[in-house]
Amino acid sequence: MNQPSDKAELGLLTVHAHPDDEASKGAATVAAYHQAGVGCTLVCCTGGEEGEILNPAMDRPEVAEHLAEVRVAELRRAAEIIGYDEVVMLGYRDSGMPDSEPNSHPGAFANADHDEAVGRLVTVIRRVRPHVLVTYSDDRTGYNHPDHLQVHDISVPAFDAAGDADRYPEAGEPWQPLKMYFTVWSRARIEGLHAKFVEMGLESPYQGWSDRPSRDHLITTRIPIADHWEVRGEALRAHATQVDPASPFWFGLPDEVARTVHPYDDYVLARSLVGEPPAGSLEDDLFDRIRVRVSDVV
Repeated sequence: MNQPSDKAELGLLTVHAHPDDEASKGAATVAAYHQAGVGCTLVCCTGGEEGEILNPAMDRPEVAEHLAEVRVAELRRAAEIIGYDEVVMLGYRDSGMPDSEPNSHPGAFANADHDEAVGRLVTVIRRVRPHVLVTYSDDRTGYNHPDHLQVHDISVPAFDAAGDADRYPEAGEPWQPLKMYFTVWSRARIEGLHAKFVEMGLESPYQGWSDRPSRDHLITTRIPIADHWEVRGEALRAHATQVDPASPFWFGLPDEVARTVHPYDDYVLARSLVGEPPAGSLEDDLFDRIRVRVSDVV
């Protein structure tokens, strides 16, 4: 991967737990910003060592034996498809699913020393100098994976510490990102996809998903992604061990239909140093209120 361009006026940094998370959460958003000239960096906190092989075509002994290496190679290919300028591996081990044996591994991300893990991320932030950081919420009512929760638990203090010269002085010159967002799989998207499956007479893989608590009332930002819809599918297919190309969850609707159902990526603005969007309105740009500030500086 190339290093972030010195010519990029704006910078976006996303923090994900495992290889393939960058494809399933916000891939089209990153593709759109990359095309617009924004410097895009991916931090992947673990190597996905505990992932299962979910694609029958990849369920082979030689793949299983070298799964960790295969997954990192898949990650780099997916990141290239999406348009990331750099991939940074934070260096921790996949903790496995909740209440599984890998949770106790000493190298597991869930067991990382908190201060050290925050410091690793601060080091990346100060070197890359992003204006926007995208990470996960602390929602424990949905996908309660310990690594996803840990991503949140280090990202929030890293956002705050990166601009403080008194904290982590060994991590480089201070740099303060201006906004932090949480990714959201919205109820609107899930219900829209489910309804389209039913309308087309297909069995819906989203049956029952609406029973989960909705966080749509927290959404502040809705990024249009129709022009980059196919990027997510291409990036997901690059994770050949993790994604079955026949999966109805990901590929059950034709792209030309799926892109019209909910052609947005949804986010929650968790922290802003450049003000809030007007009450009752949704942002359509992660760099809203940042662009003017950056252009004034340059």
